[in-house]
Amino acid sequence: MPNNEHILVVEDEEHLATGIKYNLVAEGYRVTTVGDGPSALKILQDSAEPVDLVILDLMLPGMSGYAVCESLRSFDMDTPVLILTARTLTEDRTRGFDAGANQYLTKPFDLDEFLSRVKNLLTFHNRQQRQQRRQSGGISAFEFGEAKVNFETFEVTVGDESVRLTQLEMTLLRYFVENEGRVIPRRELLENVWGMPGTLNTRAPDQFIRRLRKTFEPDPAQPRHFLTIRDAGYRFVAKPEGDDETEGR
Repeated sequence: MPNNEHILVVEDEEHLATGIKYNLVAEGYRVTTVGDGPSALKILQDSAEPVDLVILDLMLPGMSGYAVCESLRSFDMDTPVLILTARTLTEDRTRGFDAGANQYLTKPFDLDEFLSRVKNLLTFHNRQQRQQRRQSGGISAFEFGEAKVNFETFEVTVGDESVRLTQLEMTLLRYFVENEGRVIPRRELLENVWGMPGTLNTRAPDQFIRRLRKTFEPDPAQPRHFLTIRDAGYRFVAKPEGDDETEGR
């Protein structure tokens, strides 16, 4: 049964691009393949047919996948990006997330896992769009501590300094704000922020919460807003009251 979603595959290795397209088409997706960054950006900006998901190789000729992702995020904060790469270092993964990627898959990858990631990202993105339509009158701006956040314009200030958050950081922050005071299990964050299966073994939530603490906490080693609740999950507290709110840090 056709899925009707349009996927853009940016991969310069022709045999790999052909294989990816073959398997995605077999699942019912519509697929466009290009071998370089400028061609990908032209489609993303100018195409009359919207792209629902970008599958992006990092090692591209002339313009790296990092640069492609950063350029995409300059005019499109919503379209999900799945990075494919042979690089396995933590700093490469971090750089990909910083550029605005949603998920990261290391080559060589298992086909079933790849297709599962694609399905989850598309499902999550569609769910987000529906939620945004329902919440059009919901939280658009929020203040806590010394921070002011505008979720519509992506403008963030802490004290007198402007701060740039990635799409994932902003999505995670908004999820915390919308669930303030509630203990949120790691599984829930993976499913509702990353669009991943809740059972997946990944340190991504911990890494991103550390980054939010570094940005917003006066002392990241003694967090008062972004708390870890041992064996339960995480809790966001906008207005801590005394030392009791630092439990589980």
